[in-house]
Amino acid sequence: MRIRIRSLDEMRTLAEVVAAHLSAGDLLILTGNLGAGKTTFTQALGRGLGVRGRITSPTFVIAREHPSRHGGPTLVHVDAYRLGAAEELSDLDLDSELEDSITVVEWGEGLAEQLSQDYLSVTITHGGGDDVSDLDDEDPADDEYLVDEERVVEITGHGQDWEGRLGALTAAVRTGLGPDAEVDG
Repeated sequence: MRIRIRSLDEMRTLAEVVAAHLSAGDLLILTGNLGAGKTTFTQALGRGLGVRGRITSPTFVIAREHPSRHGGPTLVHVDAYRLGAAEELSDLDLDSELEDSITVVEWGEGLAEQLSQDYLSVTITHGGGDDVSDLDDEDPADDEYLVDEERVVEITGHGQDWEGRLGALTAAVRTGLGPDAEVDG
């Protein structure tokens, strides 16, 4: 599914809709340049899941846990930016928590796929396809919207579990973003 996001509010709405379709054991792998909106997406996802605590990028601590306020699964938020290999991700022992939590791995492409056969990849790019990594953004953890511009979000389900769930998620995204939303897939 490919979605054109026109504002920060639309990005938040998208993440909250995705959150409503997640359950314990789900893995999301987020990909995008600096400033694309990975942490913004994760913050709204956490809000949609009803987790406790402020969600910030765990760049220097690598992983943070955010327990649910209402008995739902814990959100495990991982930033793999500083990890050099899949073995380093394995050292975090995420697979032992995966079954009982919802795990989001920023910068996880090529590393986190080993955690589960079933996962959702979320790729966020700037609407014009421009690389804005040369903007004044010294800290990759500061993944807020640096400029108010469109984003394109591609959500792809991997594995048998997501084959059956992606259709319902796509329909919910269309409904959640409204009649003017550009959703393909």
